Amino acid sequence: MMSLREWLRHPAAPYAVPFAVFMLLLALMPRLPISPVASLALGAIIAGGSLIGLSRSVLDFRPAMPWWSIALGVAVFFLWIGPDSLIPGWRSHWLFQNSLTGAAKSSLSSDSLSDPAVLALRVLRAVLIVPIVEELFWRGWLMRWIEKPDFLSVPLGSYDARSFWLVAALFAMEHGPYWDVGFATGAVYNWWMTRTKRLSDLILMHFITNACLCAYVIKAGRWEYWL
Repeated sequence: MMSLREWLRHPAAPYAVPFAVFMLLLALMPRLPISPVASLALGAIIAGGSLIGLSRSVLDFRPAMPWWSIALGVAVFFLWIGPDSLIPGWRSHWLFQNSLTGAAKSSLSSDSLSDPAVLALRVLRAVLIVPIVEELFWRGWLMRWIEKPDFLSVPLGSYDARSFWLVAALFAMEHGPYWDVGFATGAVYNWWMTRTKRLSDLILMHFITNACLCAYVIKAGRWEYWL
């Protein structure tokens, strides 16, 4: 068996470990006997630390097509809220809310939703940490690994139909009752990755989508988008 040190030296570690750490934190932090502020702050420190410690060498924040990435990030935001805004009761259908996908409701308590510190930390997580850990994992590693286990031999943004659609489907599953717009978003993100060949463009695009969604959630009180 590989030791922890060997796992952390594996070529996939900079791409996959921060995502695994982040998902583990999402599961564990709400169960700890600490306040929501402390939970979010501690989670941000641990997730951010995993990125700094493991992923610095594979990160590049110089997008090739920044303005198009920003525009597409805004477009994906409208794609995300479109069905629920245009079709009353869309999200309440059993296809979206069931025992497998869960319910479209916020993971934050009503008291937390009126706490500025909680909201600020929740936004920080969504716009700074999530775009990096998810793009490293989904489009930096998994899209290439599905195409070929020796993923470093596969260029960023390489197109393989099986990898493209499987990653879109898995990305949809990650978003529970929002799997429909999650699938569409995953497909758009995957397509943009095949065009730009740069994780930096995807991180920027994802950042813009999440920033717009956070602003919408807080302004309109649509807390159910914050699962």
